[in-house]
Amino acid sequence: MSIPDVQGSADSRRLPINKVGIKAIRHPVRVLDKSGGVQHTIATFNMYVGLPHNFKGTHMSRFIEILNGYEREISVENFEAMSREMVKRLEAETGHIEMTFPYFINKQAPVSSVKSLLDYEVTFNGEIRADGAYRQTTKVVVPATSLCPCSKEISERGAHNQRSHITVTARTNSFVWIEDLVQMIESQASCEVYGLLKRTDEKYVTERAYDNPKFVEDIIRDVAGMLNADPRIDAYVAEAENFESIHNHSAYALIERDKTG
Repeated sequence: MSIPDVQGSADSRRLPINKVGIKAIRHPVRVLDKSGGVQHTIATFNMYVGLPHNFKGTHMSRFIEILNGYEREISVENFEAMSREMVKRLEAETGHIEMTFPYFINKQAPVSSVKSLLDYEVTFNGEIRADGAYRQTTKVVVPATSLCPCSKEISERGAHNQRSHITVTARTNSFVWIEDLVQMIESQASCEVYGLLKRTDEKYVTERAYDNPKFVEDIIRDVAGMLNADPRIDAYVAEAENFESIHNHSAYALIERDKTG
């Protein structure tokens, strides 16, 4: 008995769809870290293709088949191959795969040297463009500390500080370790954060932030200046958000640049 392919039937509305596919599916992956080890983690995937105006729908089950075909071997090394397989099997010209996962770095406290893991949110985004070219970006969300220069200047006792998120989405022309990108970003905050601190460490990070006050504007300009100076980075979007400790809102800043054109 022949089963009709409704998704593959014609559509008369003549409206192409930029992205259609599956969203928020979790799958095990492996990620190499700079120490030479492998992190096994769970990633959340979004997978889309462009749908021409003359097709009614796409074949959603094929996205799942592609993902499961790689089992646990999905990594940055085969991300392009998976993206190209997706557009081929879905008979599409364009495609996008987003893979978001927690990435752990073993950090050493500044004074006691006690080690602890700190997690960072990382996203790999692969895109097959209409001309067949492949483009990939890496996005990292880095927690940090910011201390307000104005509060320090006008207050007799201390200054208000807050936890911040510094987010960088970068397109590179050569390989950059996640650890290196994180370290570059952390260095531009008032102070970095740690998973575990002893009292001597707490004294250090408190005084470090106090001696290095930064507005959200200072943080984002310093991050952008660092990215501008790095020849490995072709384009970026840099964002900083301070979760204000004396307000019920955040302070936010963004700088975007394509260094190639």
